[in-house]
Amino acid sequence: MIDSIIQFSIKQRWVILLLALGSAILGAYNYTRLPIDAVPDITNVQVQINTEAPGYSPLEVEQRVTFAVENAMGGLPHLDYTRSVSRYGLSQVTVVFKDGTDIYFGRQLIAERLQEVKSKLPPSLEPSMGPIATGLGEIFMFTVTAEPSARNEEGKAYTPTDLRTIQDWIIKPQLRNIPGVIEVNSIGGYEKQFHVTPDPNKLVTFDVTLRQLMEALDLNNAIVGAGAGAYHSAWVTMNQPVLLPPDARSVEDFAAHWDQISDRTGDFVPQSGAQQSQAILVQLQAAMKG
Repeated sequence: MIDSIIQFSIKQRWVILLLALGSAILGAYNYTRLPIDAVPDITNVQVQINTEAPGYSPLEVEQRVTFAVENAMGGLPHLDYTRSVSRYGLSQVTVVFKDGTDIYFGRQLIAERLQEVKSKLPPSLEPSMGPIATGLGEIFMFTVTAEPSARNEEGKAYTPTDLRTIQDWIIKPQLRNIPGVIEVNSIGGYEKQFHVTPDPNKLVTFDVTLRQLMEALDLNNAIVGAGAGAYHSAWVTMNQPVLLPPDARSVEDFAAHWDQISDRTGDFVPQSGAQQSQAILVQLQAAMKG
């Protein structure tokens, strides 16, 4: 066998040389197109589903969140297997598809299943899919610092909270617009937060429950746009937002307070203190009388 191959190569030396030259050219061409990576990413086609559950123990997370989400993923096309992790306040379900599955097709299927499973989860829990990336996808790490002489708009030195705000609202959105960047994770610093710390003694004194305090905070931070309301056969148009008392539910309730308007602090002020809304209130009063 080997002798015949050697004899053929000697007799057809030009054919063998052309084949060798063609193979070399083809190899050089493919070499220029070969993606070279020091650590090749051999991760399979997978999608992670993360659900934050503050205050839940691992057992509660497993029973009330992970179990429902993982069962909802059963029967997906091209599904290979699923695995999950339940920790304090966090449920993570990893859905692995067979090799060759389009990752965007798999994420679309999971998004449809998540819409169905939301009704089975405890209130306020929102499962979300992780980015299209793996642990080997981290390509760059950086820190945000300020010069010692730099000052913020208040004339003070930049604090970790200021730097985190700059990272989240200035740097991160611009990095997300770079082609190929899937996600930007912020670590460190302090997120700007506003905490309301109730005094139990004062709550008892004023006969206010924690639930009432939470509802008052929600109402105080509500943002509504101007619109129109029907009163009998007439439409009353409001050209700007107007805050009503919490018990207002209809145009009639608005008419009962037509001479008052709420400012941004939530306190009711006389009509004379809201000249911009005077024309609106006059129109509303006329519509009520009509």
